[in-house]
Amino acid sequence: MSIHKTAVIEDGAKIGHNVTIGAFSYIGGNVTIGDDSVIGTHTLIEGNTTIGKGNHIFSHAVIGSIPQDLKYAGEKVELIIGDNNKIREHTLINPGTAGGGSITKIGNNNLLMGYVHLGHDVIMGDNCILANGATLAGHVELGNFVVVGGLTPVHQFVHIGDYAMVAGASALAQDIPPYCMAEGNRAVLRGLNLTGLRRNIPREEIDQLKSAYRELFEQGQPLQEVATKLFETSEAQSVKNICNFIINSKRGIPFERSNNVR
Repeated sequence: MSIHKTAVIEDGAKIGHNVTIGAFSYIGGNVTIGDDSVIGTHTLIEGNTTIGKGNHIFSHAVIGSIPQDLKYAGEKVELIIGDNNKIREHTLINPGTAGGGSITKIGNNNLLMGYVHLGHDVIMGDNCILANGATLAGHVELGNFVVVGGLTPVHQFVHIGDYAMVAGASALAQDIPPYCMAEGNRAVLRGLNLTGLRRNIPREEIDQLKSAYRELFEQGQPLQEVATKLFETSEAQSVKNICNFIINSKRGIPFERSNNVR
């Protein structure tokens, strides 16, 4: 363990084995930091915050400060961060609120680049990348392997599915199904995230996704009806996933009839 002499560790904080805490950092009394984690200089970690193993939090990050929600009245809320995440400089992550389940939760192996903000009650899966300046409002949910480009704000209560990508400098106000790519202000679907899919999904299943995408978004048929039919008839799990997401979307899916999938 290496804790700089200028760091402040409040009584009650639980610090794991082989943890490094840099100069002028502050760790609150209700914070837990897992083994092999590195906390950079001038970092603030407070609140009821649990951080797993092997995380690297860079300088000037603010982790666990109270929600930016005017309804917050001091009730007990929580922030849970998994293992092996990289949280870069000046990132701000808030805990949950009573109205959203009281928990903000981040999974494993995520990269949050500089100046990223995760608002209250955000739920993030594993292996996501948020580029510099991406901002998630309250109650946003991300699946696994999601990429959000730099300077992209995401509206509260939006859901983004597994392997989806939102391009940089977009503004997202509706749900993005798994495996899809969105871009624009306001962002709309631009096709499948083929680069991400080719790294993770067999070619045969990608071909089935292409066919499903065309039927869902390019044929001019009612989206919910097509999604329900494909969910009931397709044997491909990825097709069932995208259809189930559409069927259960609360904010709707932003798309244009002219999309093309090559």
